[in-house]
This record gives sequence, structure tokens and C-alpha cells, in this order.
Amino acid sequence: MIAIEEIRAARERIAGAATRTPLVRLAVDEAPCEIWCKLENLQPVNSFKIRGAANCVRAADPALVRDGLVTASAGNAAQGVAWMARELGVPATIAVPEHAPTAKLDAIARLGGTVVKLPYADWWQAIVSGRVEGVEGFFVHPVSDPAVMAGNGTIGLEILEDLPDVDAVVIPYGGGGLTVGIASAVRALRPETRVYTVEPETAAALVAARAAGEPASIEYVPSWVDGSGSRSVLADMWPRVAPLIDDALVATLAETAAAVRLIAERLRVIAEGAGALAVAAALAGRAGGGRIVTIVSGGNIDFSTFSAILRGETPA
Repeated sequence: MIAIEEIRAARERIAGAATRTPLVRLAVDEAPCEIWCKLENLQPVNSFKIRGAANCVRAADPALVRDGLVTASAGNAAQGVAWMARELGVPATIAVPEHAPTAKLDAIARLGGTVVKLPYADWWQAIVSGRVEGVEGFFVHPVSDPAVMAGNGTIGLEILEDLPDVDAVVIPYGGGGLTVGIASAVRALRPETRVYTVEPETAAALVAARAAGEPASIEYVPSWVDGSGSRSVLADMWPRVAPLIDDALVATLAETAAAVRLIAERLRVIAEGAGALAVAAALAGRAGGGRIVTIVSGGNIDFSTFSAILRGETPA
């Protein structure tokens, strides 16, 4: 759990980099609950990742970051790190999995980052080890750095200020840094609020870990929901995440595509696959009733994929 004092300090530290995003009602008469969307897709890099990256980099010793920043990311954390590197005037090197979507790779390039494509196993090892072989620089861990998690936790502060009587918060789960950050703030300030994670059906490693009582390897099937799910829960994140959540949920790819369409139709904003997972789970009733806040974590989706979804398709 991240101390609430660290999260409050992070809010001051990231001012000017991250945006205080809106919390808006998603009006769906047939929904089993009252759904609210925390629109992190409206951040400068179109995802929540700017919060953790800004806090981590600004909290670091300037001598450590002067030679450049490094991270391993499917795309969104990469943009947060590249944004901060541009602010500092230093290079950014980003290791990405081979299946990373073009929209995210193009965004990294626009921000001046250098992309290193790796096979999924090698990319995952970079996350596990906290380094990219052959690349020097200050490694900003996309998940398990306490400063990154504290930055993510500022979302929780904003939710509770805007909707103090929230019944549940649903968070898309990738590596766990977003979950630990938000859940730490919620548990400290409103412990009766339920906290759920959600993963795509093709990569539900946290669901498997809860069933086994420990991290367990699963069959990982890459999909267009590229910002969530993995082969296994990170070993150092399991003891952080497990006591903070009430349950781990899944959403099907079809449900997630329908949620992307609904968000576009009702809110006129673009959500990527991971960004629509929480809405999909809430619409399906898996988060229960009452006032449910869903974290729309990002909006970096290839337009070809988004167009197919708008046509009523579920991408392969």
C-alpha cells in the first residue's frame, strides 16, 4: 500500500504535467448500476501513464536522469516517459513488444522517443528485471516503482473529491501499478468502497493468481486489448495488489468492443481496449450496484481497429 502522504505529495509534484481529468456520468438506462467514467484518455499523452512518469522523474536525483530515460512498455507508459524526457531535454529509449499497435508507436516517435522492438518474452523480462539489455539510462519502471504508483494514486484522490459516496471503483489491470495507486488512496480515505480489477478474457493473469493464491502462468493470447493482461502477475506486485482488491473480474472481447462503441456514442471520446474494460465489466453487472466509477485508462487505439469497432465488429 502506498502511503496517502506520498500520494498527496505526488499531486503537487506532477502539477503542470498531468491534467485533472473529468469524472462524467455514462447515461445508460438499462445498466445495472450508475456508471461514472474517469477520463484518463484526456491526458496529454492520452493515458494515465503521465501521472506516474512525471512523479517518478521529478522525484529522482537530477544526476540520474541527465543521460536519458528508459522504460519497457506496450505503449502508454512509453509516451509518459518520452513526454518527460522531452521536458528534460534528454533522450528516451522504449522497449516495446512486437505486437505493440501502430498508434502507440507513432505517438512515441512524435515525442522523440527511440523504439526498440522485442519478442514478448524478452520484453516481459525487461519489466521483471527493471532494465533493458544494452541500453543505458534511468529506468522508469512502468508498474512497480513506488513513485510511479503514488503518481497513479492521484486519480483516487480526484475520484473521492468529485464523487465522495462512490460505491465501487473498477480498474483495468495490466501490471498492477494503477490498481495499487488508486486502491491505496481509496482504502485510506473511504475503505468501504469496493475495488475491482478487470482483465480481458484472453489474458486474465490476476484472476488465475487469485484462484491459485499466488502468481500462476497462463496461456496469454495477444489481442487488440493490448494495454491489459499478461502471462503472469509480477511476483513483487502480488503481495501489494492482493490485499487491496475485493475481486478480479474479466470482460470478453465482444463486451469490450461494445463498451468502446458506447463510450464513443454517449461521451464522444475515444477509448482504447484497456480503457473500455472497466465500463464493459460494469455494464455486465460484475461490479454490483450503486455508483460505480470506471477508469477509462487510455485512448491510444489504431484508427483501423476503432473503425472496425464502430462498424459493429469485434477485432481479431
